[in-house]
Amino acid sequence: MTSPFSLEGKVAVVTGANTGLGQAIAVALAEAGADIAAVGRTAPVDTEQAIKAAGRRFLSIEADLGSTEPIPRIIAEAEALGAVDILVNNAGIIRRAAALDFTEADWDAVVDVNLKSAFFLAQAAARSMIDRGRGGKIINIASLLSFQGGIRVASYTASKSGLAGLTRLLANEWAGRGINVNAIAPGYFETNNTEALREDAERNRSILERIPAGRWGRPADLGGAAVFLASDAAAYVHGHILAVDGGWLAR
Repeated sequence: MTSPFSLEGKVAVVTGANTGLGQAIAVALAEAGADIAAVGRTAPVDTEQAIKAAGRRFLSIEADLGSTEPIPRIIAEAEALGAVDILVNNAGIIRRAAALDFTEADWDAVVDVNLKSAFFLAQAAARSMIDRGRGGKIINIASLLSFQGGIRVASYTASKSGLAGLTRLLANEWAGRGINVNAIAPGYFETNNTEALREDAERNRSILERIPAGRWGRPADLGGAAVFLASDAAAYVHGHILAVDGGWLAR
C-alpha cells in the first residue's frame, strides 16, 4: 500500500533552495520521492548534492525574484522534469530599521520578493496545474510575523501578513479546482536572516526564554511539515497556516 505521505513521481519547485529553510525543505521533499527544481540567485551546489544522494532528479533554475520578469521562465524550465505538482514559495529577504527611519527602497525590495513574486509565481504554477487537470499543492512560507507585529522589520511584517492573507484567498479560489494552498509559519530558526538576532546576546536570551522548546529551530525541523502539506495526507487541508515554532505562539 502506498503511503499517503509519498511524493513519488511528483515534481516540486522550491524557491530560495540554496541554503537554510529552502534547502531543508527541498531535501525533505526529495527524500519523500519528489524531483526538485531549485530556484535561486546562486547555484545551489550543496542542495543538488543532497538531492542526488537521495536518488532524485535535480534542476537548478537561476532567477532573481526581486522582479516578476523570470516567473514564466521558471515554470517553463521546471517542466523539463515533468508537470509541476508542488510549488514552495520560500524565497524571502529582510531589512531592519526603526519604522521612523525605514526607507522606500527597503520597503519595495522586501515586498517585491516576499509578497509580489510569491503571488505571481503561485498564479503561474496554478495556471499550469489547472490546464493539465491534475491539481497540485502550493506551500507559502509565512512567519510568526504573519500573526505578530515584531519590531524594526516593517516591510517584512507587512509582506508576511500579506502572504498569510493571500494563502487564504488562493485556497478559497482554487480548492474547488484541485489545488491545495497552505502555508508554514516558521518560528525562530537558525538561518542567515536571524544571524543578527542570535549575535545580540540580549535579544537571543529573550527569544529563547519565550520558546517552550528551549532552542532555536533547525532547518530540518521544517521537513515533516512540508512533506505533509505537499502530500495526499493533506488532501482536505486548505488555507491553513501551520506554525512550526517550538511552541512560541502557544506561550
